[in-house]
Amino acid sequence: MTSLRKSRTHQSGQRLADSGRRGVSKQEPGGGDCSSRAKTCPALLLRLRLGTALTSCCEVAAMRNPFLHAVVAVCPPNQGIGKEGSLPWPLLRNEFKHFQRLTMTPTVEDKKNVVIMGRKTWFSIPEKNRPLKERINIVLSKELKEPPTGAHYLSKSLAEAIDLLEDPELKDKVDLVWVIGGSSLYQELMEKPVNQRWFVTRILQEFECDTYLPEIDLNSFRLLPEYPGISPELQEENGVQYKFEVYEKIV
Repeated sequence: MTSLRKSRTHQSGQRLADSGRRGVSKQEPGGGDCSSRAKTCPALLLRLRLGTALTSCCEVAAMRNPFLHAVVAVCPPNQGIGKEGSLPWPLLRNEFKHFQRLTMTPTVEDKKNVVIMGRKTWFSIPEKNRPLKERINIVLSKELKEPPTGAHYLSKSLAEAIDLLEDPELKDKVDLVWVIGGSSLYQELMEKPVNQRWFVTRILQEFECDTYLPEIDLNSFRLLPEYPGISPELQEENGVQYKFEVYEKIV
């Protein structure tokens, strides 16, 4: 897997150099401007907007779901998500099961979902639980040279991670792509002009935090009135009330 990561970094850089990423349209091997076809190829549009390398529409067609997904829990008043590398609130077992169900359950048989996370998020997971089982774990870091022990892949950026998923070793295995933190990665995704769905657990009680999620811009996102499999009912565990919300951004 390490050799694959190094190979992909080289190939991605070579393709970007060959295509003249700025100011030159991206051409398919058989001719035709991929940019002009993006409107009818959502997966291609996703990669164009993330700034990943391209080879052909056929290559990106394997990316069946043109959405990126994020899952996060936040508490008031400032959308706190963490405290000293841990969750600020007591263990909420059913909420954790909700996270597991979302990120572990593919929509296509014999495929796996991907979880993408920053280095700090990876090391905040108890060692015995790393990697997150039944999911392909990708860690993002500009400092690390090799995947941390237990991680399946290492990428320098979100765009590079998405590009990695088109490698022949992975593209037939991958279904949904989930971003699971931390704060800077959430913010990066939020600002990307790509289709995305955010599955938010809104904790209805204040807890002391030192890490925060930016406010979801309702000019870009819309709160869905309902979503299959997501309970609209108020939840409560350990004296903590919370509710599930789903936001969607279509570009």
